[in-house]
Amino acid sequence: MFTAYAIITVVTILANAAIAVADFLRAGFVLANSAEVGVPETWLPWLASLKGAGAAGLVLGLLGVPVIGVAAATGLVLFYVGAVTAHLRARVYYNLAVPGGFLALAGASLVLAVVR
Repeated sequence: MFTAYAIITVVTILANAAIAVADFLRAGFVLANSAEVGVPETWLPWLASLKGAGAAGLVLGLLGVPVIGVAAATGLVLFYVGAVTAHLRARVYYNLAVPGGFLALAGASLVLAVVR
C-alpha cells in the first residue's frame, strides 16, 4: 500500500509544483484559461501559492508527518473542486479534464494517505 501511496503522491506533488510554477510565471496557457473561466489575473500568485503549499505539504506527509500530508491533500481536493466548479459555471467544458485530473490525483493522494 505504501508503494501506491508514494507513487501517486509523488505524481501529485510534481503536477502541482509544475502548475504552480506556470502560474507564477504567468504562462500563456494559464492566462488564457484563467480569463476563459473568469479568474482575475491578480489571483494567479495566490492560487499558485496554494498549489505550491499543497505540494510542499504532500512532501512533508511522505517524509513522516502524516497529518500534514492529509491536510495538504484535503486542501488540494477542495481547491480542485473549486476549479472544476469554475469551469462548469463558465461553461468551459473542452478542458475540464485538466482540473478534473488534478482533482483525481489529489483525491487519490488523500484516500491513500488516510488508509495507510
